[in-house]
Amino acid sequence: MGTKPDATAATPGRTRRTSTNRRMLPVMATARDRPTSLDDWIDAGFALLAEGGTNALRIGRLCDRLHVTKGSFYWHFSDIQAYRAALVEAWGDVRDRERRRFATMQDVPPRQRMRVMMEALVNPSHWAVERVMRTWAIADDEVADKVRQSDRRVLAALQQAFLDEGFPDDEAALRSTIMFSAGVGLLHAADPGQTAPPEVREHFLAFMLRR
Repeated sequence: MGTKPDATAATPGRTRRTSTNRRMLPVMATARDRPTSLDDWIDAGFALLAEGGTNALRIGRLCDRLHVTKGSFYWHFSDIQAYRAALVEAWGDVRDRERRRFATMQDVPPRQRMRVMMEALVNPSHWAVERVMRTWAIADDEVADKVRQSDRRVLAALQQAFLDEGFPDDEAALRSTIMFSAGVGLLHAADPGQTAPPEVREHFLAFMLRR
């Protein structure tokens, strides 16, 4: 009797769906003790993006990082364009899971909701990749679409929090836009790995809620 093919095996030249529990900035191993998975390639891409931007996304550099040959790359991806598309999709999945969490916090007091969202927006562990993705979006429509989708979720959740705090529609829309824009601006203005102290964030939140 023949052996059934492994349903999870990759098909050469095609990408598989990524797992739902990916770290944004992984620590890569220095040696391979198992075959590379699709998640390994995605994690390596995030790490290279954080270190060198989109110019770092080259097959040779990816293979060097994972200590594998180019044949391993082509087992999972047809070309570098397919790899970049998979990387963008994975980033969108990660960010969407975080953003969707905001929409499930309706029972949390509005001020606490805003505090959680603000901390997520300025989380330094995601800054390097977040910066690169927003810069990449300027020249790539697919990336821009993923960024816009993610941003819309945050803005909607922020606006709802201001509405629940008692602000009228127009003020809630304006204040949520200002608060979100301040977070995005901080991504590009602050030094990597640094974030505003908790007391500064609390002061900013109090300012945004001032009537």
